Amino acid sequence: MRAKDIMTESIVCVNVKETVFDAAEMLLGAGVSAAPVVNDQGNVLGIVSEADLIHRAELETAPRKSWLLRLLDSEASVARDYVTSNARNVADVMTREVVTASDEATLGELVELIEKHHVKRIPIVRDNKLVGIVSRANILGALLSREPDSAAGLPDDKKLRQAVAEAFDKQAWKSRWPVNVVVSDGVVHLWGFVGGEDVRKAYRVAAENVPGVKKVRSHLRSIPATVGMGV
Repeated sequence: MRAKDIMTESIVCVNVKETVFDAAEMLLGAGVSAAPVVNDQGNVLGIVSEADLIHRAELETAPRKSWLLRLLDSEASVARDYVTSNARNVADVMTREVVTASDEATLGELVELIEKHHVKRIPIVRDNKLVGIVSRANILGALLSREPDSAAGLPDDKKLRQAVAEAFDKQAWKSRWPVNVVVSDGVVHLWGFVGGEDVRKAYRVAAENVPGVKKVRSHLRSIPATVGMGV
């Protein structure tokens, strides 16, 4: 799946010519915490969020620094703080460094961008024009669309046992000790010894992901440390 398959196309955006009051009204009305800032051609120039609008002179919420920080502050830093708290135009308060992605970006690429830049949403562009937005909620929706249909084409217990065993054989964490798989009416029972709780959990998860498995009952036990040491 790609960005174009999951993105929200009804985009709430703010024109760069608008004021901070216009932006605040739009965010409140749409029930969103941030919106891309665009020009008349639809190019993304920035993003404005609630965080950009709450430290305002009108509200007496401008950041207050200790005397020591004020002493150490440069003129440029003081000037930036003043603009943030007093500017009327969106262009003066918006965040200009915007993380965007192509509508052909894969879900893996989108998740990587979200995690790397610590953002909640990614504006999606095509030919430098804003065409959508992908949020973490859109990615969760993609996950739900991949939920397997457990009722479709259930295999018999013999085939299910074979499929579970084959799923284990592919894994690098497979236990060096034999693990026995028993299947009854779609319920998988696992017996044997493994190297620890993490491996025990991995066996359960791998079995749960085999199509047709209704439930997994793990009877696996962690191998005693003395056995692992060859004592």
